[in-house]
Amino acid sequence: MPTAPARFDAATLLYLWLSGVFVTCLLVADITGGKFFHLDLFTVHLPWVGEYPFVTHSVGMMSFPVTFLLTDLVNEYYGKRGARRMTFLGLGCALLAFLLILAARKIPVDTRDSPLSQDSFDTVFGMSNRLYVASLTAYLIGQLCDIWLFGAFKRWTGGRMVWLRATGSTVVSQAVDSFLITSILFYGLERADGSVATWGDIIRIAVTGYILKFVIAIALTPLVYLGRWLIHTRLGMTPMPAEPRI
Repeated sequence: MPTAPARFDAATLLYLWLSGVFVTCLLVADITGGKFFHLDLFTVHLPWVGEYPFVTHSVGMMSFPVTFLLTDLVNEYYGKRGARRMTFLGLGCALLAFLLILAARKIPVDTRDSPLSQDSFDTVFGMSNRLYVASLTAYLIGQLCDIWLFGAFKRWTGGRMVWLRATGSTVVSQAVDSFLITSILFYGLERADGSVATWGDIIRIAVTGYILKFVIAIALTPLVYLGRWLIHTRLGMTPMPAEPRI
């Protein structure tokens, strides 16, 4: 006899949606991260670098910070086990995407009908090899750091001061993420103008990128409160208590 389709409760459906948005933001950040933007708003003075425009970083910054917001929400309602599960889900999906992109690059191009030539395709996606290694290494370490710090702040404050654990964990973990991804991606890399990135360039990009991430983390903090309010009022869920240190 045919059986009825499985029915998921509200908590399970919410976790599925949060995980889906999380993986989407991660993949978009990885795939588009090879393009950098530059805005001449004002300049800052950086040690060993000198005067440098404040805003210059990867376009992946548009979606990647959202992953830390989602990690904090999942950590709040599903605990660090749920947050780690989502982190490893994102890692697995990103590795699968890398293999599919690699296969797409290796398949011979149809020189007559293909809208893109092999060189054009490789110019965009060829950087994915190094970018994926840098991004996924920084992602995994940064996410695990964020999960641990979120739980630690929650224990230290007795579950109070949501802004502190949400912003504090993100600010520290983004510093780790910024330095790791910039170092792995740019060390010895020949850039579009033919020059090779130096440690001064790496520090400059990491610092300015971190400042931008810091600003975004502060700006996203109200969304954590909004997410908590929606989850509580619409689904009736309450945050998990602070987990004991293991």
